[in-house]
This record gives sequence, C-alpha cells and structure tokens, in this order.
Amino acid sequence: MATADARAPVQTGLNDDIGEKKRLEMYRTQVIIREAEQRAYDLFLQNLVKGTSHLSLGQEAVAAGFAAAMEPGDLSFCTYRGHAHTLARGVSVEKVLGELMQRDNGLMRGKGGSMHLTAVDHGVMGSYAIIGAHLPIACGAAWRAQYKGHTDVSVCFFGDGTTNIGAFHEALNFASVWKLPVVFVCENNLYMEYTPIADVTAVPHPAADRAASYGLERIIIDGNDADIVYRTAKAAYAKARAGKGPSLIECLTYRHSGHSRADPAKYRPEGELERWKLRDPIKIYRERLLQFGVSERIIAEIDAAARREVDVATEACKAAPPPPADILTADVYADGGWAWRN
Repeated sequence: MATADARAPVQTGLNDDIGEKKRLEMYRTQVIIREAEQRAYDLFLQNLVKGTSHLSLGQEAVAAGFAAAMEPGDLSFCTYRGHAHTLARGVSVEKVLGELMQRDNGLMRGKGGSMHLTAVDHGVMGSYAIIGAHLPIACGAAWRAQYKGHTDVSVCFFGDGTTNIGAFHEALNFASVWKLPVVFVCENNLYMEYTPIADVTAVPHPAADRAASYGLERIIIDGNDADIVYRTAKAAYAKARAGKGPSLIECLTYRHSGHSRADPAKYRPEGELERWKLRDPIKIYRERLLQFGVSERIIAEIDAAARREVDVATEACKAAPPPPADILTADVYADGGWAWRN
C-alpha cells in the first residue's frame, strides 16, 4: 500500500480551503467525543453513572464540523444528546464525565446530570430535555444579538423527531420573518426515539423539505463527513453575520447505539447498523487525513492522546467527592436562591 506521504502531492490543491491545522482539530474533536462517550457507557456498566444518558456514537462529525467553524462568542443550544456538542466547544472531558457521575468536579457540580450540560463560558447555552424547547430560546438569543448589533450566531441542534413539534415551525417562521442570525441544525439519524421518522412524516426529509415553507433554502448534507459539515456551517454563519437571516441544515447521520442506554435498538432492520458503520465518521476522516498527506504516526498520536485524556479524566472523577448537601437548594432561581416568590 502506498504511504500517506506518497499520496500527498496528488491532493495538495484540494486542501487549501480547510487546511491541515483545522482538519487535525476536527479529527481530534471526533476522537475525543468517541472515546469520552464510550467511556461514559463503560462507567454506566460499572454503576458509576446513574440514570440514563443519550450517546452520539456515530454522529461525531456534526458536532466537530459545526464547532470548528464557530467563532468565539457564538452560542450552541443542544438537546439531551448534548455531550458531543459540549465537548466540541472545548469543555474538558473531566467536567463532562464528572457531571455524568454526579461528582463535585462536574460541569454543574453534579446537579445537572447527563441531559442538562451547560457551559456559558464556552458558549454552550444548555442542553434541553424537552423536545423542541430550545429552538425559540435560540431565536431569543439571536434576536438579542441583532438588536444590540452584535456579530455572534446562535446554533441550535435538534433531532429529526423535533421537526414534528410545534416549536420547530414557530421558531423557523419567527427567525425567517425577523431575519435572525440563527442556524438550525437537524441531526437526522433516521429514528425519533424508537420510531422511524419516515413512518410518521409526510415528506422524505423532515427538515429540509419544509424549508421552503419559511422562505429558506433546502439544504441536505452528509452529516458523517466533517469537511462537508464544516464548509456548510461556515457558509451559514457568514450568511447570518451578514444580516441575511437563518439557515436550516439537515445532516444525514446515524447513531450506533440505541436512543438511550436503556434501548437495545432491536427495532432496526437487520444489517442497517453494519451498513452505516462502513461510513463511520472517524473512519472516513482518518482516511481523509491520509489522503492529504498526514502521516499515520501523527494520527496514532492523536488517538493515543485522546485515550490518555479520557483515562486521566476518569480517574479524577472516580476520586472526586459527591457534591456537598449545602448546594442542593442553590441556584434554583436566577437570583441564586431557592425560595418561591409570586
């Protein structure tokens, strides 16, 4: 087999729009997400993660591509499947695993858990367990930016099932009418929890096929190719910053595991998972790096560094204490207290 370096001259001209530095960043992000989420699953089997969580194994390219194209100050709004997007914005593995393990070193000191990751200093404006609830909130953040003349863009991630929720349509209409700097990103992994989205939706593409109803372009992309995701995100952000309004992007992807860890995903047709694993986003991107002349040694170093980071974070979380009881009623309301007012 030819070496990566031997193939590099053939691909030189194709690398100019993204560049090696950005590609290595996106590859590292995808590997960190994969390693961290797989570790979260392993910790659950050891009874160290309580409750449920929703993993993005197989969907890493969406988080990596959109995050890599963001500028400091841009805002992410996530679903309960928000670990990937939180990690992609630069939050440490220790903070995320600590939160899942309900430890005091967690992102919210163990009070939020898997479905409520928030890191305002990294632009992660919350993970939302209520389907579709965050789309109008993202519109509000974008309206604030427009009103104040700021240049930040709000990026709202959601699953295909959200497209049949009223808030989806209300948010799209509102954003389009006001030309808000918001980007709506549908991670279409074919299933809304346990039901195939195609069985309950009148159009083949639940997000993109509704775009025209709100005066938006129909955009469908390969959500397993981080380069495609990055380029599409960059164009949408530029449009939003230029005052030309929102975008709706449907990313075709696939989750390798069930809806949550309680779901064995036996409803999937035989062979479907295996076919999608042939298009594993990390496998695709590893081959991409080799095509552009990145050596196997550098790729292996990134893989090893990610595993070490997750290992160190795991041990730190195991050693961390649970949160103290005196924070139980802290920060329940916006003023930091807990007392009910009316």
